[in-house]
Amino acid sequence: MKALAKTGHRKGLNAETIAALYLRCKGYRILERRFKTKMGEIDIVAKRGRAIAFVEVKLRKTHEDAAEAIHSINQARVRQAAALYLARHPGYAVYETRFDALVMAPGRLPQHIVNAF
Repeated sequence: MKALAKTGHRKGLNAETIAALYLRCKGYRILERRFKTKMGEIDIVAKRGRAIAFVEVKLRKTHEDAAEAIHSINQARVRQAAALYLARHPGYAVYETRFDALVMAPGRLPQHIVNAF
C-alpha cells in the first residue's frame, strides 16, 4: 500500500511540475509551488500582469474527473491558504486575485480553467 501512495505522490509532483511549465509558457511567473499552511496548501501561486492566480492542480484519468475532484472542502482550504499568502505578501493586495484550476489527464494537454472557483 505504501508503494501505491508513493507512486501517487510522485505522479502529483510531476503533474505540478508540468503545470508550472505550462503556465510559464502562457506568460505566468511562478511565485510559489506547494505553499503549505496549517489551513491548507496551494499547489501553485502564479502572477501575470496585475493578477495573482492561486492554482489547484489535479491529475485524474480524464479532465472531467480531475475537475470534479476540486470539491468545496478543497476550495475552502485553498481560499484560506490564499488569504494567508496575501497577508504575508501585502504588496500583492492591490492585484486581482483569482482561483484557477489546471486539470490534467494522461496523454492529454493540460486544461487551464481560469476562475474555476
